[in-house]
Amino acid sequence: MMHKKVIVIGAGFSGLSAATSLADQGYEVTVLEKNATPGGRARSFEADGYTFDMGPSWYWMPDVFESYFNKFNKSVSDYYNLVRLDPSYTVVFGEDDFVDLPASLDELKALFENWEPGSAARLDKFLEQAAYKYEVGINQLVYKPGRSVSEFMSLRLLLDVLRMDVFQSIHTHIRRFFSHEKIIKLMEFPVLFLGALPQNTPALYSLMNYADISLGTWYPMGGMYKIIEGMVQLAEEKGVAFLYNQDVQEIEVEQGIARRVRTATGTFEADVVVASADYHHVEKNLLAPAYQTYTDKYWEKRVMAPSCLIFYLGIDKKLDNLRHHNLFFDEDFGPHAHEIYTDPKWPAKPLFYVSAPSVTDESVAPEGCENLFVLMPVAPGLEDTEALREQYFNIIMDRLEYLTKQDVRSAVVYKRSYAHRDFIADYNAFKGNAYGLANTLLQTALLKPSLKSKKVKNLYYTGQLTVPGPGVPPSLISGQVVAKEVAKDYALAPGQRLPVSN
Repeated sequence: MMHKKVIVIGAGFSGLSAATSLADQGYEVTVLEKNATPGGRARSFEADGYTFDMGPSWYWMPDVFESYFNKFNKSVSDYYNLVRLDPSYTVVFGEDDFVDLPASLDELKALFENWEPGSAARLDKFLEQAAYKYEVGINQLVYKPGRSVSEFMSLRLLLDVLRMDVFQSIHTHIRRFFSHEKIIKLMEFPVLFLGALPQNTPALYSLMNYADISLGTWYPMGGMYKIIEGMVQLAEEKGVAFLYNQDVQEIEVEQGIARRVRTATGTFEADVVVASADYHHVEKNLLAPAYQTYTDKYWEKRVMAPSCLIFYLGIDKKLDNLRHHNLFFDEDFGPHAHEIYTDPKWPAKPLFYVSAPSVTDESVAPEGCENLFVLMPVAPGLEDTEALREQYFNIIMDRLEYLTKQDVRSAVVYKRSYAHRDFIADYNAFKGNAYGLANTLLQTALLKPSLKSKKVKNLYYTGQLTVPGPGVPPSLISGQVVAKEVAKDYALAPGQRLPVSN
């Protein structure tokens, strides 16, 4: 009997998750990856003795990663060494105003109390509610495929949703508990990962504060790419085949069924296709117009999470006054946010983020040197030129050098920039976005682009433009959710199951 063949397009977190989950159940899975290595936005590269993670640099929600590997009777520790950072990160509010966020909750409460008497007790109450939201949100809601309103119709789940402040903004919610400006900035910071203003983000996402404060900030020694290496190793153990440098040109559909996936170098038969590539790109460029679910008008109305300008810098000395994660909040976020979400343009006074993994991990830089990942969020869809990149490099370096009181530019021995046109070239990213769709109330669950095509019976989507949303843990979950839907719609008969390696 023929085994059911699944073609997965893209080897990012969601694609790897979907491929491994399906192979584990007995499907014959082949992953077609456009680039030369797996990982998608989480790829890595080496240059002049430095090892750079290209995209994600924050390891939050360690339970989601552990749960993923546990599904296959494995553990995170089987693939990489995870360490908790302390301090979790540093926030730079201005000259000589650096605040370390301690890993210890008691120490954090003491810090808050020093700023705002009574805030320690209110933080306990805030986190109690956030823990409930995390339990329901991460362990129940994000695993919903969002294909039918009936998924959310159980009385208990309806009551849970009402308790989770989905109709109140996180901006308002935080201000019910705290009034000190620095505390508010710290509490609003985690929702920036969701790609929308706090005013437009449901208070449900205080679960991100729980992830930040209670579950902590971690780091896989060797870099974030160690996660990808572990996931690929596990996928191969389950029988997944990987083919690289396979730029998909077309999904061949006959009478509403995807029959083949054609790349620049070959054609692959398919019983099921799972697209982990950019949703908009797959619809508009890989499918004939008759099989596209969403119109150009629909896509233009989507609220996108930001893109970003990134600099990968090799520094030939050790630097002072930097932690592993550093948030430069020395400028007002309001105008920068306006220039991302309301009136898209390159920002006048941007906030930015610096990761220095070499502070924790000596393996990512030559001895006595520093590895810097510098990120500035910007609106998607902007003009992206070398001149603009250089202009903002100097703006950021001016502030970094002033605030950390040292020369940095003269010590740069390796420099690479990455922005909109690179996201488009490498990932076919809609408008050069970096993170996907913003997690606004009107782009949640059923209101996101569907994980199953409405026009092609056996075509599914996974990743940051569908449920549950942007970020590494949601992408990891997205792959598991779509695999479950495939297994439900295209169940294998006993004779179709491939032997699965342990």
